[in-house]
Amino acid sequence: MTKLLISCFFLSMPFVAEAQSWNFDVSMDGKPIGTHQFVLSDKENNQQTLKSEAKFNIKILSISFFKYHHQANEVWENNCLKKLEAKTQENSKTTIVKGLQEKAIFKLSTPALAEINTECVMTFAYWNPKILQQKKLLNPQTGDYLNANISALGQETIVVKGQQVKAEHYKIDTAKFKIDIWYGQDDEWLALQSLTEDGRIDYALK
Repeated sequence: MTKLLISCFFLSMPFVAEAQSWNFDVSMDGKPIGTHQFVLSDKENNQQTLKSEAKFNIKILSISFFKYHHQANEVWENNCLKKLEAKTQENSKTTIVKGLQEKAIFKLSTPALAEINTECVMTFAYWNPKILQQKKLLNPQTGDYLNANISALGQETIVVKGQQVKAEHYKIDTAKFKIDIWYGQDDEWLALQSLTEDGRIDYALK
């Protein structure tokens, strides 16, 4: 009888999927500057929540030159962004971006009122390889909806957590920045690199 009650108890419990996470050490020109973490959790009604946080501290001669803190909460459904709340601090400057999908329009309320006329918006959601099929991507830090030219560069061998692994290399070109990204054979996000005016940014999985 006890075993039956226990079995019924577990059968009646709601299914809770284990969250996926990506934790990266971030460097600039080979020097550590911080971390960037992404946690993806399943919700009801085919929805997912993505929480991300980046903390960078760039120093010159051991003195902090640039501090960066970015936090974002995103709600996704069927690979489409439904809600966005993001806050970014760059030294003393703070930027807040909020958006919500309403029928066939994604409405941004901050930093400026704007409407994106599409039923399916995607951010630069590197954890989801479906971004590689997009022609435009939303920057959650600024609210800019950018044209994206995405090209496949073929298979390469890269080092991930000290091990050599085969990965598919892609490049994302926008008017404001260029990003190289690598995925494993199971479409798992493995690495990222971006060339900026200040230097080369590398993401390495912990």
